[in-house]
Amino acid sequence: MEKLQSSFKNMVLSLVLICVVAAGALAGVYILTLEAINAQKAAKQEAAKLAVLNGQEDGEAIEVSVDGFGGVIRLMVGFAQDGTILGYEVLEHQETPGLGSHIEHWFKNADKPGQNIIGRKADGKFVVSKDGGDIDAITAATISSRAFLKAINQAYAEFKGHEVEAHTGASQIHHEEAVPQDTTAVEAASGATIVETDSLETEVKHE
Repeated sequence: MEKLQSSFKNMVLSLVLICVVAAGALAGVYILTLEAINAQKAAKQEAAKLAVLNGQEDGEAIEVSVDGFGGVIRLMVGFAQDGTILGYEVLEHQETPGLGSHIEHWFKNADKPGQNIIGRKADGKFVVSKDGGDIDAITAATISSRAFLKAINQAYAEFKGHEVEAHTGASQIHHEEAVPQDTTAVEAASGATIVETDSLETEVKHE
């Protein structure tokens, strides 16, 4: 019996030791790679800033996040001093491949004025045509399109705020965390219902 207890004790100690070693190894790898990951993120952010400003030295680059259909959408948007949109880059998204993922290029298609927001003067009121605006939504991805334009409107609001903050030396890049919405609460307040479409996306249809 003593031999059995001893074997069990050794087995437990061995398992604990293995777990400790594995956890230590993972922590070590994380620490070693964290700096590289942060450097890559910073480089991507800087590249996006340069891309959206298109060489315009007096422009401002605004970083903003909103909730999309599949998760957070994070954009870098460039504005000229008069509010004209110089460009945008999608830094992060989890939208449906082949549908909502088209936000990366859909709204800067120079061949389709109904989609293109580049060169337009922002007013904080960009909405898709389905909601009474003049911007064409991505086919079968209305929610992603609405979220994208919400981000553009939000970035413009931040840009207008920066006009005041510029004299204080405040940063010209702002990041706002996305706040998840309670869909049920929204539906109850607006009388909206969620319906499935033929695509992988869903859209809100108001009664």
